[in-house]
Amino acid sequence: MSGEQASLTTDGSRSRKESAIKVVLFACAALSVLVTGGIILTLGMDAIEFFTRVSPVAFFTGTEWSPVIKPYSYGVLPLILNTLLVTVLSALIALPVGLAAAIYLSEYASDRMRSIIKPGLEILAGIPTVVYGYFALVYITPFIDDYLFQVSTFNALSASIMVGVMIIPMVSSISEDALSAVPDELRQAGYGMGATKFEVSTGVVVPAAVSGIFSSFILGISRAIGETMIVVVAAGQNAKMIYPGNIDEVVVSSIETMTVAMVKLVTGELSADATQYKAMFAIGLTLFVMTFALNLASSLIEMRYREEYK
Repeated sequence: MSGEQASLTTDGSRSRKESAIKVVLFACAALSVLVTGGIILTLGMDAIEFFTRVSPVAFFTGTEWSPVIKPYSYGVLPLILNTLLVTVLSALIALPVGLAAAIYLSEYASDRMRSIIKPGLEILAGIPTVVYGYFALVYITPFIDDYLFQVSTFNALSASIMVGVMIIPMVSSISEDALSAVPDELRQAGYGMGATKFEVSTGVVVPAAVSGIFSSFILGISRAIGETMIVVVAAGQNAKMIYPGNIDEVVVSSIETMTVAMVKLVTGELSADATQYKAMFAIGLTLFVMTFALNLASSLIEMRYREEYK
């Protein structure tokens, strides 16, 4: 009887511990949801107050951004276009290079080479973005200006190059995980048909891992849209409206992205009730919606094209 009581006591103690662990884990999960909800609520409340002072139509369609110098104008369209310009240019660098690196690591690299390259990519991912920004300003811009073509001291091109370099590890890591998850049976079937390693890699493995690869692309683009320090240091603070005929001009000149505009407003001498200060939250909400849409698209693409293997 005493043995049964001891067993019941042990089971009860274990059950209480499991319940306590479950509560702690749930609290951690709930905390992340509450923090996200709090951020959305804060952005939304201040953005709504801003839109009671400035028309949403004028905000989203206006082509002039001048919240500090009179006459004040709050057209966010140049900021959005400048942000998308940096994102597209950086994606042109990061997506092909990141995918190529992932294919090499997954299909070609020996264990020794993998042990060298993987830590290198991890180091690249761990470099502070402000360092990337200063590298773009001090080295990339003078190199382009001296050996390629004339650019402004602060310009979109140098910032975009370093943003692209910054997101290469993200694209490479997620894409490699997707490629490595493809069963070896598919590779062997390709080799059995007489395909070369390159043909198997690009014609069999990559299509089989397309959902994970596209997810890495979208997450990398989402990261580029929200980048702050690189563009603050290297891109400048001059919002420019982009038209089909002036893209080449804008690329080599100073621009102002959404994150730069937010930093500029929050560091200015503005009261918390000023319209200019509230504009920061409207920009932040717009940026949040853009990145959320990209993350949602990533999830939908992954579900739509996911391949399941047994």
